[in-house]
Amino acid sequence: MIRSAIALAILGGATQVSAADDRYIIQVDNDKKGVVKALAKKLGGDVKVDGNGFFAATFTGMDLSTVKGLLNNPHIKLIETDSRRYPMSAYSDDIGDPMTQQLTPYAVYQSQADQVTFNANSGMKVCVIDSGLDSSNTDFNWGAITGDNDSGTGNWFEHGGPHGTHVAGTIGAADNNQGVVGMAPGVDMHIIKVFNESGWGYSSDLAHAANLCAQAGANIINMSLGGGGSNSTEENAFANFAANGGLSVAAAGNDGNNVRSYPAGYTSVMMIGANDADNNIADFSQYPSCTSGRGKKATDDERICVEVTAGGVDTLSTYPAGMAAFASATADGAAFEVSAMENTGATSGDLYFMGTAEAVDSNASGKVCLIDRGNISFHDKVANCENSGGLGAIIVNNESGMLYGTLGDTNSTTIPAVGAALEQRTTLMAATNASINISASDYGYMSGTSMATPAVAGLAALVWSNHASCSGEEIRNAFKATAQDQGAAGKDVYFGYGIVKAAAADQYLLANGCGGSGGGDTGGEPEADISLSASGYKSRGAAFVDLSYSGAATSNVDIYRDGNLITTTANTNSYTDSLGKVRGSFGYQVCEQGSTVCSATITVNF
Repeated sequence: MIRSAIALAILGGATQVSAADDRYIIQVDNDKKGVVKALAKKLGGDVKVDGNGFFAATFTGMDLSTVKGLLNNPHIKLIETDSRRYPMSAYSDDIGDPMTQQLTPYAVYQSQADQVTFNANSGMKVCVIDSGLDSSNTDFNWGAITGDNDSGTGNWFEHGGPHGTHVAGTIGAADNNQGVVGMAPGVDMHIIKVFNESGWGYSSDLAHAANLCAQAGANIINMSLGGGGSNSTEENAFANFAANGGLSVAAAGNDGNNVRSYPAGYTSVMMIGANDADNNIADFSQYPSCTSGRGKKATDDERICVEVTAGGVDTLSTYPAGMAAFASATADGAAFEVSAMENTGATSGDLYFMGTAEAVDSNASGKVCLIDRGNISFHDKVANCENSGGLGAIIVNNESGMLYGTLGDTNSTTIPAVGAALEQRTTLMAATNASINISASDYGYMSGTSMATPAVAGLAALVWSNHASCSGEEIRNAFKATAQDQGAAGKDVYFGYGIVKAAAADQYLLANGCGGSGGGDTGGEPEADISLSASGYKSRGAAFVDLSYSGAATSNVDIYRDGNLITTTANTNSYTDSLGKVRGSFGYQVCEQGSTVCSATITVNF
């Protein structure tokens, strides 16, 4: 087994940077937007995004209250901070040689994606809001990929770093005997590049992108990104996408704490956590509470915390051409597992043990340095090896497991350097010679909830392609109903309902139908013409939904909310559901009792 790793700067986290940017979102009806934009420009505003029902602008040197005071116009509905959104990814490494063969990432097997066949004729489309997709990678069905350019970020088909290309590969890398295979191989994708050259974007960019995804005909939105602070403009955009039958998934975050990140924290967006290949929760995966508010106003909502997890640790996927590193090594001719640090190149020679390599040692000249971890930086160890005349460096971990490291942003060394596991030390100490080879690759590993999120997006496209009559909310519910329970028994804040299982979700929908009412789902239209309308309203702060329906032939009907049976009641063509004090989107369906003869799902938003 050969293995390599490169470091990727951590851009993720639930950090909000807003007021310092002097950028704000102004909500206004489209027919009045021109007047308000003109006023904003007159006051020094620089419009950055012109979206549906809002625009975003910077006001240099002005805080939120100042902007609100100056833009005192009756046509303005709301002015709010435009929060930053960041890609969420930790570290990356390569394993195997996908440049010469097709490799299947472990998460494909773990999630049962290999047990379900993707229906390429289903019309599924995943919208990827990220850093762009590198057109040089041939492991995609490019005839099925479109995109939009966002102002200030450049062409969607030119990468802004490896993040977006890695994410897209996990979703839909083609099954073409090269590279890797995605969860929904060759699925149609629409790419929207929202991250600037500094590696972040704004919440208004996401709101605008959500509208572009809908216009492109996307069923699913993937957002391997997030940040602190919610705002209604962004929230409304994803609520509208859900209300029209779509499914949005977003990363929980990589800070390993209980902070709620957005857009994952909105009820209309499915929050995704990360697990590893051993079904353990990733130590970086955020785990916000499902409770909001305090005291008597506290409410529980499973849609504002982690709902499911998927593989997100050491996830193999596509990279922009040559941006990943592939490493191999041998000792006395036998291959052993290594992780690449930096410096491409190949070398071989006698092994020389330098201890912790804290000083130049002329005995290392013309040899491959074998070095123990500890006391000084990896960079200084490799530099001392090179300054001694060493040809390459193997640094062995001082604790169990593989050593993944980097030589840092100011790396001044040139010789190839790799990390090795502590378990290899005895063998390496006994070896007389070694070889190291580090070369550029189009495939690499990353870790983060950013990697788990596209796994779920791809799995949603995979399962949904075989159940075309379902809504995004029903796919969401099927995943939760069939996830493999991990961690504490039952639902918990780390795994949510558990690890997504595609085959189990597929069988669940076959057996129970999209609404979970039993009898199976054929992937076609509802079996009978039950019409349903729903009207939501609030009284004294409590939410109510009036349902009016017709066409049911049985004396009783089953009423479903979000795919769950809430009551069986007499067929009187009407029913009122009392929800209490809630916020969010709720999907309703009426079925003939004990049957899959059902209405379409109607969504009500509060």
